[in-house]
Amino acid sequence: MRWSLIENFIDSLTLLDYSVIAVNALLILFAHPILNRLSSNTATQKSHNLRVNLLRGLNFIILFVYGYVYLYKPAGGASGGIKILAILSVLYLSNVVNFILQTIIHKQYGKARELADRTIYVETYQTRLLSILSVVFISIIAIVSIVHLLGFNSLLEAGGVIGFIGVFLGLTQSSWAPDIISGLIILNSDMLEEGDIIETDGGILGRVYKTRLFHTEILNISNNHRIMIRNSHLRDKTIHNLSKFASAKGLRECLTFNIGYDTNETKIKDMFEDAFQRALDANIPMESNTHIEIKVIETGDHAVTWGVLYHIKNVDKILSIRRDFRELILKTSRKYSVDLATPITHLAR
Repeated sequence: MRWSLIENFIDSLTLLDYSVIAVNALLILFAHPILNRLSSNTATQKSHNLRVNLLRGLNFIILFVYGYVYLYKPAGGASGGIKILAILSVLYLSNVVNFILQTIIHKQYGKARELADRTIYVETYQTRLLSILSVVFISIIAIVSIVHLLGFNSLLEAGGVIGFIGVFLGLTQSSWAPDIISGLIILNSDMLEEGDIIETDGGILGRVYKTRLFHTEILNISNNHRIMIRNSHLRDKTIHNLSKFASAKGLRECLTFNIGYDTNETKIKDMFEDAFQRALDANIPMESNTHIEIKVIETGDHAVTWGVLYHIKNVDKILSIRRDFRELILKTSRKYSVDLATPITHLAR
């Protein structure tokens, strides 16, 4: 009985059926290299594996429903299975078309950038806007197609289903609309790009990892973990983009030290200049073609606040530069007998 069903199934297949089965089988086998070819370089391994499994799962479901319809519903009762197959096909094609369009949009309108010896395409205002429009367009076509496949053929029925979706989106717009709009504003301002080093008023120092539709992911370079901030909340913060310095000299950094009034100014300046030369000799990535500036920042009740200003261009290593330079200043202060500890009180005359 089973063999007869299989023989009937094979005999009933047309050229179109063979093509559908062959295409889905090939997509199951070659899902990984195909998506690897289309995926961006910034995609994580977890998201890539999810896409591969989703593609293979959809192809497997289509093949399963296709075989079920022909084997067990050969006459008369195949409408339900065919309807399920058609809906799955619409969802599948919508996902594939959207994925291909997103890849084309990012490569066409994204900003190419070299990062870690590879070329990535940074999201821009154009890519984000076109991505949203393409998703909306594909979603509308998919929803209308599914509505008609479910049997809501009249204008009243189809409009009711689409209207329900519209009302739901309208009621929830306060949860997603501000983040989408804020994300577009951030990208349009060209103030933040993937790979930039930023510092916020909340004390976060990190690299912009990804500006997504509803949130921005930041890699905290201090303790090497990711931070997720809603786009609307990110716009409310004061953001310092350290990667976009305004001078060809690089980013100007300032380290401050509280030193007592009883220490000679010439000795303090000699100590800082010697520490800077030691930093250059130790290959700390500071700009050697610009001399450091040593300035009095504040004259307080207990000590004088001295500032050491220097320039760097390798912003990725800003924390290690600060730490290594402070350590060299500490070692050099012992050589010059300069006490970096803040005095408890100013000496009375």
